[in-house]
Amino acid sequence: MDWQELTDLTQGRPFVVERVRLADNGVAVEGEFEPPQLAQLDVEDQVFVAAFVRAHGSIKEMERVFGVSYPTVKSRLNRIAQRLDFVDVDPAPAGASADTLDRLQRGEINVQEALAELEGTG
Repeated sequence: MDWQELTDLTQGRPFVVERVRLADNGVAVEGEFEPPQLAQLDVEDQVFVAAFVRAHGSIKEMERVFGVSYPTVKSRLNRIAQRLDFVDVDPAPAGASADTLDRLQRGEINVQEALAELEGTG
């Protein structure tokens, strides 16, 4: 079964993967794995997202490829985006680093003191 058949079968309903087998060595892992958000989109939306990435985010190229207008492309992107959780690509530093940066921002320590703490010499 390929990914399109699986997506058609689930019809947008939530699902979990319970067994994963590595194709090259046959090792299998069982558990409860939630598929990535993109895999939970319907086939047409997955194809649209893949085309958007291949077009390097060019809405003009998407208009050409799909033969639709700018507002149609934007509308579809907005609809897809609503189905996806925000992914923080620049998360705040964890632990002591975050505390150091917070204190620096509040003016409790100066830049040199913050650098020394972050480098582990403070």
